[in-house]
Amino acid sequence: MSSPITCFKAYDVRGELNTQLNEEVAYRIGRAFAEELAAKSVVVGGDIRKTSTPLKLALSAGLVDGGAHVIDIGMTGTEEIYFATSHLNVDGGIEVTASHNPINYNGMKMVKAKSVPISGDSGLHAIKDKAETYPSAEVEQRLKYYSHDKLVNSDAFIKGKAHVETEVLFKTGRFDEKSVMDEYIEHILSYVDLSKLSPLKLVVNAGNGAAGKTLDAFEQAFKSKSVPIEFIKVNHAPDSDFPNGIPNPLLPENRADTAEAVIRHNADFGIAWDGDFDRCFLFDAQGNFIEGYYIVGLLAEAFLEKEQGASIIYDPRLYWNTEAIVSNKKGIPIKSKTGHAFIKERMRKEDAIYGGEMSAHHYFRDFAYCDSGMIPWLLIAELVCTKKQSLAEMVSQRIKFYPSSGEINSKLKDADAALERVLAKYKTDATSIDETDGIGLDFGTWRFNLRKSNTEPVIRLNVESKGDIPLMEEKTAELLAIIRDE
Repeated sequence: MSSPITCFKAYDVRGELNTQLNEEVAYRIGRAFAEELAAKSVVVGGDIRKTSTPLKLALSAGLVDGGAHVIDIGMTGTEEIYFATSHLNVDGGIEVTASHNPINYNGMKMVKAKSVPISGDSGLHAIKDKAETYPSAEVEQRLKYYSHDKLVNSDAFIKGKAHVETEVLFKTGRFDEKSVMDEYIEHILSYVDLSKLSPLKLVVNAGNGAAGKTLDAFEQAFKSKSVPIEFIKVNHAPDSDFPNGIPNPLLPENRADTAEAVIRHNADFGIAWDGDFDRCFLFDAQGNFIEGYYIVGLLAEAFLEKEQGASIIYDPRLYWNTEAIVSNKKGIPIKSKTGHAFIKERMRKEDAIYGGEMSAHHYFRDFAYCDSGMIPWLLIAELVCTKKQSLAEMVSQRIKFYPSSGEINSKLKDADAALERVLAKYKTDATSIDETDGIGLDFGTWRFNLRKSNTEPVIRLNVESKGDIPLMEEKTAELLAIIRDE
């Protein structure tokens, strides 16, 4: 290959279309994935973006040339790939998605057998290196051979008959299409006791992403099981043009549709998802956005109600609320470095029932230690029904006990210099310093975490206090002044 592939990141593949990621690159990745993992079977899926299907089919062509049996489960969220990889007992899974990235991007999330993540430390770099070795003329010829129609419809291909189009003898896999939606829905519903769910009206905002199709499947399952949950659907139909903006509810400008629908329909709470729905974001009955930090605490409580003494994993940015809930419920609180690869690895090591990040990634032991954007809202619905409290009531208590700033990003010329300025100001007064991820300084009544981005000159600040909102706000402003003093 004349130039290196530049769309490989620390944990996945993400790149600008045409300049970093195209069908040729997708083919290369698929073939390298199959060969590097010696994969005999791989499940693939894709989100709603216009390029996801052609990229997925080029990826599949590469996987087949690498000797894999490809099982395409269609338009999916990332967690459906995680589920299918374990459920079908295959050697790996790949979701073609750019999640919440701009419309001119796409990417891939990869796992190996048992839905174990593939990251830079566990095979992603090796796949990249191998993908760059295939001669361009050969790749071009193979892609011509695998026209999209031929890939999907050729009987000879589906049966896996040998074919040789160049002087190179290729391993030949096969291609099938299969749905695992019914099995996936049944598994997700197993996390709650459906008999405990009282009537609820929920606003669900798919953001014109892949979640719409899956929410329809949940709705049908609720009807068949007489579960009294009603969906108010917002931006529901999948639309690759994303007419309501890229599905990213973390952006304040993307929250109004959900909040307004909750108020207008007098809903119990609202839920919005990102593009591949591995994260969900919650709104209370007044339309207020709930910070992910407090959802971690609620989900920890939900699991500890079901399994006493279980281990709960959480990230080190904000954690006083989570630790208090876990300790009060006789669970075992365990801190882990931020990031899905670290959380999942620690969960496996500790056999933790649940792991949560304030960024709205929630991980579940019985979901192959993977993250899901569908399990969290179901558990919250069960809590609302069993505790007979609204989401606002449950969260407001925790915010009062442990107010927090939420994550505040500062784009700087020199992030390292900002870290040094902060340490020089606060280090000597701290009662403890935690370097699990970035720096965390504890002063007894308040604490903060400051961490650098791995990919850009950005510092991320989180501040919390013990029941003192003015103190939290004062220290947040004080820290930001020092951080941004360039």
